[in-house]
Amino acid sequence: MEAVCVMSELAICLKNVSKCFKRYARPVNRLKDLLLPGKSRADEFWALQNINLEVLKGQTLGIVGRNGSGKSTLLQIIVKTLTPTTGEIEVKGRVSALLELGSGFNPEFTGRQNVFFNGQLLGLSKKDIEAKFDQIAAFADIGDFIDQPVKTYSSGMFVRLAFAVAINVEPEILVVDEALAVGDEVFQRKCFARIQSIQEQGGTILFVSHSASMVVELCNRAILLDRGELILSGSPKFVLSKYQKLIYAPADKLEGLRQEIGNCNNPSNHQGEDKIQDRGIQKLNQNNYEPFYDPNLIPKSTISYMSRGARIENSYIASLEGKIVNVLCKNYEYVYTYSVKFHESVHKVRFGMLIKTMSGFELGGAASHPFAQGIEHIHAGTVVQVKFKFCCYLLPGVYFLNAGVMGIVDNAEVYLHRCIDAAMFKVQLEEDILATTIVDFQIKTTILVSQNLVTA
Repeated sequence: MEAVCVMSELAICLKNVSKCFKRYARPVNRLKDLLLPGKSRADEFWALQNINLEVLKGQTLGIVGRNGSGKSTLLQIIVKTLTPTTGEIEVKGRVSALLELGSGFNPEFTGRQNVFFNGQLLGLSKKDIEAKFDQIAAFADIGDFIDQPVKTYSSGMFVRLAFAVAINVEPEILVVDEALAVGDEVFQRKCFARIQSIQEQGGTILFVSHSASMVVELCNRAILLDRGELILSGSPKFVLSKYQKLIYAPADKLEGLRQEIGNCNNPSNHQGEDKIQDRGIQKLNQNNYEPFYDPNLIPKSTISYMSRGARIENSYIASLEGKIVNVLCKNYEYVYTYSVKFHESVHKVRFGMLIKTMSGFELGGAASHPFAQGIEHIHAGTVVQVKFKFCCYLLPGVYFLNAGVMGIVDNAEVYLHRCIDAAMFKVQLEEDILATTIVDFQIKTTILVSQNLVTA
């Protein structure tokens, strides 16, 4: 059925849009196609296939997908740096794009000259740019380098100026493709503040990112692209939960999962399939939020210390029912388990675990016994299974687990064996999370209004 767009309420409308690229095995084949038309010597690669998409004015749309799924091609068609092979596209409003930052900059020009040059490319008059120049220069914050040739800039200065130009032209439609990783933390926060200002003024934003937290924070709708097809559209949390399953799916399960995701793509699913029905500590939405095991979620950074009489093996996480899992739900209880084989007799034995962030920041852990009060003696040949029960109060993200066994050697406690990043797990996204950063401290908010006590 042909897509129909009513542009009075839409900023962007794509109808049956596809994009085909020709790939040549040898450069000479491209020349032969030009000189001797009639027989194509190229392989066709369809980067986009039959895309139908409507973006409302004032909407912030997150676009997610695996590498090579067609995200950047879609954005380039929307900003009209690429022409679709088939289909129609309508865009209403001034577009500012953060695709390849600084791609329109002339390295021989000064920063000031490039501001005027790029501003005119974005549709501003010289008078408009003069009125905005101080604002752009202050945002970029590169000092006197604004009057130096761009070829003398560091890469950081270059992208700061490019970002400052693109984001300060008061666009009606802002297109951002993985561009918020530029600069230091202070500059990134300034960029986010500017984007939020555009949202508050009713601007439309298309946002491509591999960061789930950014998409959830900034967007009110998301789409999932895969192999050039739009396979899912809905709320950011719902779409990202499916996207995360897709990127970790084993090859033999991928096609079935794509079909399963595609079956979710109907209008009744767009407004709340990921809503949680029960906030109890042990139960989230049974349809969308439950712990499961992802066979591809295996740490590649494991470091095993030299053994001194013991060896740690078979580290894993399980639910209280004994099901092995590594994609967890917040507020559930789990059991972290590993086995230790003792090939020498040891005494005063203790066991430990530690949870860390992806950057290696140590969040917390536990020991099986207080210092110098471990198991008095363990004989050679013994196998011990160690279990640490914990409640997952962590917010969505990826985390790693250490495992360690200690004992007394030469009157000093030492590691008999230790495994860094012995296991890893992911915490799933959840609807309406009020907690921030890494750990949910179960904070309750009380607000006093006109002597009436209101508890959130």
